[in-house]
Amino acid sequence: MSQYKVRKLNKPINCVVEVPGSKSITNRALLMAALSDGECRLNGVLFSDDSRHFLSSLIALGYVIQVNEVDKYAIIEGHGGNIPKKEGVINVGSAGTAARFLTAMLAFSDGQYTIESSEQMKKRPMLPLFNALEDMGAHFEFLEKNGHLPVKVTGAAFGGNKPKAEVSIDISESTQFLSALMMTAPMLDSGLKINITSKKTDGSYIRITSNMMKQFGCEVVHEGAVYQIPADDNYVAGTYQIEPDVSAACYFYAAAALTGGYALVKNVRYTSMQGDMKFLEVLKQLGCKVEEEHEGISVTGPANGEYNGVDVDMNDFSDQTMTLAAIAPFAKTPTIIRNIEHIRLQESDRIEAIANELNSLCIDIKKGRDRIEILPGHIKPGVVKTYSDHRMAMAFALIGLRVDGIIIDDYECCAKTFEDYFQVLDRATRE
Repeated sequence: MSQYKVRKLNKPINCVVEVPGSKSITNRALLMAALSDGECRLNGVLFSDDSRHFLSSLIALGYVIQVNEVDKYAIIEGHGGNIPKKEGVINVGSAGTAARFLTAMLAFSDGQYTIESSEQMKKRPMLPLFNALEDMGAHFEFLEKNGHLPVKVTGAAFGGNKPKAEVSIDISESTQFLSALMMTAPMLDSGLKINITSKKTDGSYIRITSNMMKQFGCEVVHEGAVYQIPADDNYVAGTYQIEPDVSAACYFYAAAALTGGYALVKNVRYTSMQGDMKFLEVLKQLGCKVEEEHEGISVTGPANGEYNGVDVDMNDFSDQTMTLAAIAPFAKTPTIIRNIEHIRLQESDRIEAIANELNSLCIDIKKGRDRIEILPGHIKPGVVKTYSDHRMAMAFALIGLRVDGIIIDDYECCAKTFEDYFQVLDRATRE
């Protein structure tokens, strides 16, 4: 596996960077464009392992797509709720969004398909979604392990059947289950009523889904634990601009906090619908100054990179757990991150991964099932394992800005969402 040695900064960072389009918004836009009736042009598309698997899956299903990776756009010829090919094989790789969204799409279809995936994705939870879709009339044949990919799916409309118009689902393991049902509901002539059975009934990514559906012409009615997509709602084809990825921007914002420097990420705005915007409030608690400038939002870190730890519930923006964990050892007081049990079921068991790697760098931590406490300490040089998890690679590279001798193992796993992250980081630390 490849390794990357982070270059220690001897002065505060001072950078202006651009980050790719949002993975979450890109993959949602790809699905809605495919389900629209006509040609959609998506601008600002993220091209990464995840989105390429989504695109290749749509192409395998018969969709005609023009792609320009240089100018970051894709043009998709939508077919409404009708999938062009009635049988086929797709491979979603390690993309959780592609796995959950396309599974629901195929489950509502009138065709028969096989969904393959990476070994990593085979381990991630899918059973609540499979159960809900089977309740609506789809049929799944599990090819390896029950409740997991790979799977053969027979759509609920196969043979002229009519999918049910109401379903119940538990989203405690992943809100992507709900997003998948919501976004594919316009395929159903009768609309869809979704009853949430878990304690968690909402979240930042669900709100992104609802907002985007509205932008594409479909209204979602949300009351308490019930989501209703009306009958005869259809996605409207047109041009759609994808926001920059705030999750990616936060690594550079955290670098400003860590070094007492300045980082501006172009085109990030307070109007962003992404949940990771909440991380900016955490940075303010660390003493950072956050401003919206002409080019984008900037963060100026506290003087000399000195800050106290925080106690924060990160359930609604948990992708930044690793980012906060990476800069927490440099705080003057402990940092506590709460309500994050679901991150144990993502690309890696992220609580265990954080604990293992901070321990290996001589940092003391205390962990529970849904929380982690990180104590200040003196980090020793070492190799950071990434567990094939892109966010572990990108976040823990920040440690090397303050400590010489930090090496990121298998750093190229960042290609899942930000394939040139380390090149951008290298340029940012040379400015």
